[in-house]
Amino acid sequence: MVRRQQRPALTQISRLARRANGISAAARMVPEETPIALSYAGTTHAVMMASPADFEDFALGFSLTEGIIASPDEIDAIEVEDHGAGIDIQIRLKDQANTRFQARRRRLAGPVGCGLCGIESIEEAMRSVPEVGATSLDLTAADIVQSVRLLSKMQPLHAETGAVHAAGFYIPGQGIVAAREDVGRHNALDKLAGALARKGVAGSSGAVIVTSRVSVEMVQKTAAIGAAFIVAVSAPTALAIRTAEEAGMTLIALVRGDDFDIFTHPHRITPGAAKNVA
Repeated sequence: MVRRQQRPALTQISRLARRANGISAAARMVPEETPIALSYAGTTHAVMMASPADFEDFALGFSLTEGIIASPDEIDAIEVEDHGAGIDIQIRLKDQANTRFQARRRRLAGPVGCGLCGIESIEEAMRSVPEVGATSLDLTAADIVQSVRLLSKMQPLHAETGAVHAAGFYIPGQGIVAAREDVGRHNALDKLAGALARKGVAGSSGAVIVTSRVSVEMVQKTAAIGAAFIVAVSAPTALAIRTAEEAGMTLIALVRGDDFDIFTHPHRITPGAAKNVA
């Protein structure tokens, strides 16, 4: 059960606009940025600065991509609490998942209660990613170009503000079947993961498309979704490339019009046209 809260994702502000013909007062829409706590068994696990929307997707997706749960049915309940200064998402895990999570917290707790610290924190950040290379899915160059073009049409917050990221899921012949926006690129991807899980969409059936750069966390979360493709408008980091290579993931970035770069596992990009998608 989710107790949904209504908060505006956008706010109109006034500012001085300097242009070639002078300076004038004008209104502009800007995105809201809110502290959102993700709490398990009454204890806060992480606090993210995020867009105040899609709370259920965020809770479910974060739990999946961070390895806290293995499937959506391991969550017993989700409750969203608005505390004014921020949002607290209370996630109640079922018994077996809760036992695993509590053991994980004890393992990562430092000797002086400092939370995630020391070598265990490093190991957690550098955790291995699932192997996703067994997929039989191929994409054409036209699919890559089309996926980015279609995602650009599903970004209403960005269209108004120019200040949020998007993550979408592209299936050849179907187009973008889900998309989420957020001020944080990781948050957008987590929200997408939750949306896909709630819809029962298999990660192996398509490609993750993002408007941001590709960091190692983006590769880790894409692998947790089960997708063998990540397609990005911006560039990847070296660690992201190495991690994608290890996972068997095709990493495509710097998509600009018809041009793009393939950094890992190029054999999945085949000749041919994309199936038309409106």
